[in-house]
Amino acid sequence: MNVATPSPLTAGAPAIDPAAGARGLYIGGQWLWPADRPAIAVIDPSTGERLAQVPDAGTPEAAAAVEAAATAAPGWRATPPRRRSEILRRCFELMSARAEDLARLISLENGKALRDARGEVAYAAEFFRWNAEEAVRISGDFALSPAGGNHIIVDYEPVGICVLITPWNFPAAMATRKIAPALAAGCTVVLKPASETPLTAYALAALYEEAGVPPGVVNVLTTSTPGPVTAAMLADPRVRKLSFTGSTPVGRALLAEAAKNVIGCSMELGGNAPLIVFDDADIEVALEGAMLAKMRNAGEACTAANRIYVQAGIHDRFVTELTARMAALKVGPGPEAGTECGPMITAKAVDKIERLVDDALGRGARLLCGGTRPEGPGFFYPPTVLVDVPGDAVMGGEEIFGPVAAISRFETEEEAIARANATEYGLAAYVFTRDLARGLRVSRRIETGMVGLNRGLVSDPAAPFGGTKQSGLGREGGAHGVLEFLEAKYIATTL
Repeated sequence: MNVATPSPLTAGAPAIDPAAGARGLYIGGQWLWPADRPAIAVIDPSTGERLAQVPDAGTPEAAAAVEAAATAAPGWRATPPRRRSEILRRCFELMSARAEDLARLISLENGKALRDARGEVAYAAEFFRWNAEEAVRISGDFALSPAGGNHIIVDYEPVGICVLITPWNFPAAMATRKIAPALAAGCTVVLKPASETPLTAYALAALYEEAGVPPGVVNVLTTSTPGPVTAAMLADPRVRKLSFTGSTPVGRALLAEAAKNVIGCSMELGGNAPLIVFDDADIEVALEGAMLAKMRNAGEACTAANRIYVQAGIHDRFVTELTARMAALKVGPGPEAGTECGPMITAKAVDKIERLVDDALGRGARLLCGGTRPEGPGFFYPPTVLVDVPGDAVMGGEEIFGPVAAISRFETEEEAIARANATEYGLAAYVFTRDLARGLRVSRRIETGMVGLNRGLVSDPAAPFGGTKQSGLGREGGAHGVLEFLEAKYIATTL
């Protein structure tokens, strides 16, 4: 491997060059480029053209990243919590100061509308601020045993080296949601971002270094062979934690791989979120919530409203007004001013959306707007509304991950709950009603880890994010997020 040249990112350039983060793998505080492997092209979804190239790590580089994390582990573990807190706070401050440049970089490599990218940067930075505060509040327990023969001391220790795997749809937030609590707990990490959107991860690595994160505490590598590379890291006995955000099928495979060495896992997997609108809902609140839950990040979110159920009495008005709002959205390149719905991440993603829409139409759904793949460059699909979507439509059981609102009518509360629960997933759900008792009752009966009650947004760095059933294991965010990276140690002693 060769040491790469400095990047303009850390030289105070006024704007982020898309290639600035592509100067190498970030291992042990060094920028390295494997000389014997081809590069990975990063494609602009708005144009289909290449933005930059990033290095392609193999198993030797994976081993080097784990070694770097192991070398840094004793020093970072021994770093006083207050010092760790100050470094995390500095990460927050630097991200906030460079928010516009980071948002534009995200918009370029991911395609999301600039307004959504700005929201992501603000959200991502908050994980550093929140966990800076949590770092100094990790406490144990001291108690007399019930039998009175000894005292019980419970201490919390860093779990060890952590492998973090993040998806392309939120390239900043999914990384900081894992890195910040891991560092607060005293762990060192190896991050493998998605190869579709690696530039943000590398840009942030340089920022962490500037904030004072010691070499080897955070390592970042990209690869075109994630299976062997991840397996090599998980086979190292020094790795004790895997945190993954991505699809359920990949999560299952990673759980099986981690089981070989009994590695602890946190899994934030697929979603199939229902959104329920009752007749007594405030229709303006419900419409705004539905637009946010459906169209945040152009629908490319695991928490996106995948199945919209509207009670019969309000159905027609809701459909008419939602269709008008969807049809009015401006579609365009992510970084372009005024864009409200950017492109999908790849042509393959558009193919999937088109397949799901065609299947629903073939089964009797009606198209009210959109539904036609545009010509021209980029990976675009228009905001689309389908009504009378039958229960056997494939999109009812498979994430759409795009700007398609699939609406069905329901009659009773029991019917709505039954249809909401008719899925193997249980990540998020949304309920709209003016009746608080009903809202809480339905929220408790829906089999899901999170519920937005009269809200179209559930994500919050101060709250536990995660799902039930096939949507994952563990929680990220809130006080729960740090606990995922700690081990409880019990000491029995007689004083």
